[in-house]
Amino acid sequence: QSPLVQSGGGLVPPGGSLRLSCIAPSLPWNYWNVAWFRQAHGKEREKINCISSADAATNYVEAVKGRFTISRDNAKSTVYLQLNSLEPEDTGVYYCAGSAWDCSSEMEYWGQGTQVTVSS
Repeated sequence: QSPLVQSGGGLVPPGGSLRLSCIAPSLPWNYWNVAWFRQAHGKEREKINCISSADAATNYVEAVKGRFTISRDNAKSTVYLQLNSLEPEDTGVYYCAGSAWDCSSEMEYWGQGTQVTVSS
């Protein structure tokens, strides 16, 4: 069973916002590098962004630049993905994942996934 726990997600109209959260109660989460992925129906999973243990964020998807923001609150040992100006094309299952090494390494743990549906 994965040590990562996700929350957030749901149904939102186009232009709406959501915030996803990812915690790992059994890991020193503040020292881990955390990425968000998404997978649309019938498509391959894609890496959206990643935040390092040093709080440096990297975005990998041009289509979400300026709309999606990854952040972390070390006081709460929580990593967030803020989704703004959502579009129907953003619909999919969103996953958080963690690496003890860096954002370029293979992720070691994965969250259970949460559905985001953008529809009117």
